[in-house]
Amino acid sequence: MIKKLLSLTLLMSMSQITASAEEWKPVDGHLLTRWAQDVDPKAPWPEYPRPKMVRENWVNLNGLWDYAIVPAEAQLNQILSPLTQGGDGQILVPFCAESALSGVGKRVMRENSLWYHRNFEVPADLKDERMLLHFGAVDWECTVWVNGHEVGNHKGGYDPFNFDITDALEAEDNQIIVRVWDATSDSAQPRGKQLRNPGGIWYTPVTGIWQTVWLEPVPKNSIERLQCVPDIDAETLTLTVHTSADAGSVVWARAMDGDKEVAKVKGIAGQPITLPIENPKLWAPGSPFLYDLEVALDGGDKVSSYFGMRKISMTTDGKGIPRIALNNEIIFQYGPLDQGWWPDGLYTPANEAALLYDLEVTQDIGMNLVRKHVKVELERFYYHCDQMGLLVWQDMPNGTCETDPAGQKQFRIELERMIDAFEHYPSIVMWVPFNEAWGQHDAVEVANWVKQRDPSRLVNETSGWNDEGSGDIIDLHVYTGPAMPELEDYRAAVMGEFGGLGYAVKGHLWSEKRGSENWGYGDGHPSQAHFQHHYEELMHAMRPMIDQGLCAAVYTQTSDVEGEINGFMTYDREVVKLDVERSAAIHACFYDLSKPLPALEGAPAPVVVDANASDEWVPLVETSQTVGQTWRYTNTAPAADWMARAFDDSVWQVGEGMFGSEGTPGVRVGTPWTSSDIYLRRNFELITVPSEVRLRIFHDEDVKVYINGQLVKLLSGYTTGFIDVEMDNAEGLLNAGNNTIAVHCHQSAGGQGVDVGLIKKK
Repeated sequence: MIKKLLSLTLLMSMSQITASAEEWKPVDGHLLTRWAQDVDPKAPWPEYPRPKMVRENWVNLNGLWDYAIVPAEAQLNQILSPLTQGGDGQILVPFCAESALSGVGKRVMRENSLWYHRNFEVPADLKDERMLLHFGAVDWECTVWVNGHEVGNHKGGYDPFNFDITDALEAEDNQIIVRVWDATSDSAQPRGKQLRNPGGIWYTPVTGIWQTVWLEPVPKNSIERLQCVPDIDAETLTLTVHTSADAGSVVWARAMDGDKEVAKVKGIAGQPITLPIENPKLWAPGSPFLYDLEVALDGGDKVSSYFGMRKISMTTDGKGIPRIALNNEIIFQYGPLDQGWWPDGLYTPANEAALLYDLEVTQDIGMNLVRKHVKVELERFYYHCDQMGLLVWQDMPNGTCETDPAGQKQFRIELERMIDAFEHYPSIVMWVPFNEAWGQHDAVEVANWVKQRDPSRLVNETSGWNDEGSGDIIDLHVYTGPAMPELEDYRAAVMGEFGGLGYAVKGHLWSEKRGSENWGYGDGHPSQAHFQHHYEELMHAMRPMIDQGLCAAVYTQTSDVEGEINGFMTYDREVVKLDVERSAAIHACFYDLSKPLPALEGAPAPVVVDANASDEWVPLVETSQTVGQTWRYTNTAPAADWMARAFDDSVWQVGEGMFGSEGTPGVRVGTPWTSSDIYLRRNFELITVPSEVRLRIFHDEDVKVYINGQLVKLLSGYTTGFIDVEMDNAEGLLNAGNNTIAVHCHQSAGGQGVDVGLIKKK
């Protein structure tokens, strides 16, 4: 069925209605992916958009539409004439208004609404049936008119919906108008990581149509939704066919293994039907077998689909530790936090090849999991995960409805729609209602409801923190990590986010001018070799945790996203930062603990920075925020001239930064420090001396910093992260050649830590 479906998508794309594409081009000044050049404005996203329920006849409405951005209070009668005369220009559907690939690239604020218009004809051979107008997703609230008749409205940015437009259709020319309003972060609505003023971990807003729009003829009595629940122990598939037909209507279902009929049964629409699947071929990573499924409604509709026989469940190992099992066998799950953002299309990749690329690299690098983070994807994403054998943890997009009753009600509505729309896909093995504490409310009640609604999957109540003790999972977020939560008797311990190592690849950044605004959890890796080494350090540290009870881990993240540079690929997907072959060999050892990890090679040599290399603030002397740097140190008071460049520190101990105690916020311990005082020295070389230099420092508590014997900064108290500060009396202190940093840190109570580096700007 898979090959049949791919062939069908190509055939159906030839039937779409398109507008003139002579004037379309991506908006200038944006970072683009290689697939942007392949976008055909006459046929963007031609593939059939709903692989779980395929009909042979459909009409793709993607392409160029007229658009206008007007005050939110504008009514149809006010906007109709200018909109149908071309409005503000043309927008390429299905790309949101803010994206480069839309051809618009404009923000749509809360005080505005976005309007769409296009004309279409219904093919003559389709006029005898009911006509559904489908939207894959529209962010966020939309109202739709056909030939001036309001055919429906919808709230929710992530779930597919449709309207029956039959009674509004004309014999020849027809007209669609869509109004969209989106408050984004000015409302409690589910929105994921969109922010009106993006920065850091928050990204450009997405407004409007961002998935395929299509027409689909159906009989009067039609199939609306398929619900498939496999039971590998009983060797059955329970199928519920939801229809528009009267109660008692008869449905037929047939399961196929290639050309071989496996099961054929008759049942009643809306009621569970049992298909026997003897000696089932199981779906799993490495062997993702899929059965074809044909469903027909007596005297009405028929659709093609597929299903996988798999079971995700909880078990215990020989030590009594809770574990996650796939098909009754313990499985360790490892993969990336997959945000699904693109520099040119934002929520929407340029085409299916782009979407597939992320999944292919994830699999090539030896990962078996993706956590789809606070975003719901195009259905074809899950279809390909099904084909490839990638496990999916599906987050519910969060908002800020912690104390907002209306927002909470909408959250529940959209959560249920998400499950209804995507529970068909066997690759989805876990629902995640809440991420950290974003929008969290009634967490136990929500988790229990999800589990009751879909007992065939695991539920991760709250990924990260603010856990309230329900669901199947206890989840820890730790940067950079790794670490694992304390073991429980019944819930599996996972690390839902960790790593996030920052590595900026120049020429492939969202903004080359943002300099230090490009950040990750540890953003100082000067080369691919340093990045790879630190990543392998994390893997070696994590490996023993699997035997201790860690059941899954999620690395942050698949790609860079806007100002974040912590992907294992660049935002434009041009550079894979990790060594694919070597990383795959490491990851294979997580699934088979009998395999020894490849030996951890020595750290790459420090990089000598040429002060003439950049116009931005960049590291001059690296901190140990990401890669441990070597220092001489002592915990006893040294001679009075200990900070001088010529001081002999050869009898001091050698240690790797950071120096501090475990559990101190912001501290990545390279060398434990628990005494009241520590004295540090470090030599470094400069090729040339930059004109402007600052300290990059973490300190808990009081600290003195010396450059070549001169006190340049005294700071009291503590920080919880690195800060950049100007030096005092430092003019003329640095030399071309050898230099020395000396540090004294004093701790009086609580946690402790210290690390120092230099940054420069010309």
